[in-house]
Amino acid sequence: MKQKLIWLFILAGLLGASGGWLFNRMLLSNDQVAQARVAVTPQELVGRHRPDFRLGSVDGSWVSAADYDGQVLLVNFWATWCEPCRAEMPMLDELQREMGETGFRVLGIALDDVQQARDFVAEVGVSYTSLVGMADVMDASRRYGNASGLLPYSILIDREGMVRWTRLGELSREELLEQVRPLL
Repeated sequence: MKQKLIWLFILAGLLGASGGWLFNRMLLSNDQVAQARVAVTPQELVGRHRPDFRLGSVDGSWVSAADYDGQVLLVNFWATWCEPCRAEMPMLDELQREMGETGFRVLGIALDDVQQARDFVAEVGVSYTSLVGMADVMDASRRYGNASGLLPYSILIDREGMVRWTRLGELSREELLEQVRPLL
């Protein structure tokens, strides 16, 4: 009897695992399944070519990482409910306005509701492009080394598309300029 019970548990475990695998295969495309397996730490990401993404902006257009090839790009993951995110955004906007002619760009990616992100960007007067989403933004954040999902999280990419620096937490102007200037 005890041996039958053990085999029953083993069989139930195998069926459960198979069902989970099948469920994931039905929900995700082959490309999404492959991407879900790719998880890097920020340290592993530095020195690699930036992962690509295609996300919707607060104005309804589609934007990809490749759209910024040839520029020094700061990708900044944020949310309207994140106080440090809110605090650094005016400084990021100011730096892009000051250094835009040198090829420096900021790309904000909000983990948020589209309307909330749109309203906040308008309220603060952020002029740099802001993308927004939920699961797709979480996936992009993870592929950019932020497995914990904490915010704000920033990634600096050089003109060749190589990740040069990552930072979890609120950025200071001085800290960011120290990283950006050598890349311009």
